[in-house]
Amino acid sequence: MIDTSPNNLSDLPEETDSHYDRFFGPLFFEPYAIEVVKRIDPALVSIVLELATGTGRVTRHIRDRISTKAKLIASDISEDMLSVAKKKLRKLDIDWQHIDAQQLPFSDNSLDLIVCCFGYMFVPDKPKAFAEAYRVLKPGGQLLFTTWDKLENNGASYTSRSIAKKYLDEPLPKSYNLATSMHDESVIEALLRDAGFEKISIEKVELFATSRTAKEAANGLVAGDIYEDIKKRNPAWIEEIKIKLEKELAEKFGAAPMTAPMSAVISQAWK
Repeated sequence: MIDTSPNNLSDLPEETDSHYDRFFGPLFFEPYAIEVVKRIDPALVSIVLELATGTGRVTRHIRDRISTKAKLIASDISEDMLSVAKKKLRKLDIDWQHIDAQQLPFSDNSLDLIVCCFGYMFVPDKPKAFAEAYRVLKPGGQLLFTTWDKLENNGASYTSRSIAKKYLDEPLPKSYNLATSMHDESVIEALLRDAGFEKISIEKVELFATSRTAKEAANGLVAGDIYEDIKKRNPAWIEEIKIKLEKELAEKFGAAPMTAPMSAVISQAWK
């Protein structure tokens, strides 16, 4: 999973958006994008809202999955992320919107499906966001979202973090733990029930993050947000970390290809 975990994803610079798409996209997010769309029944969907669209990786799969007559609204709080997605998917029939998950600009009982892949962890007011999702869904409508499991259950990211911590002062900023802040299934269920959902399904899904080489994975991982802080302390440490990280990733998960276990929580709730 991505170590870039600012409180507001709209703060990500353009170069981060590009790296996010080129590296983290295929390594971490593509496998779960494929897994998530399997849980969408096209026959029940005429209008879909995607939250936290990011660079459009899940968006493309949703558009392919649903009927050509169904409307897809793809949204994000980050204009920079949306601009990347728009360029990539400009030929597809998608309504692009800048939307905050805590304040959905839709009337009550108006949507069939809401999809949010790896976005709710970063929302400051989660009860409000889930209440909003419940409000705008039609009776029988579905909320489908993913969140990351514990860091230690995500091999490449855990290895990267373990090495990075040696170069930083403890304790690390809370923002670095946001990506894995919604791994507890009981907490997720409580949030959903408090929002009004009664029919709920939550499951841990284990997949694999695969990179052509451990070196390529190491180079990609050290571009995460946590390494920007290390670079400020001593830029020379970055190359040193790359060497250590490549060696450890290769030993644990293979040199070429590198295949590391990863785990996420897939949650579904129906109104």
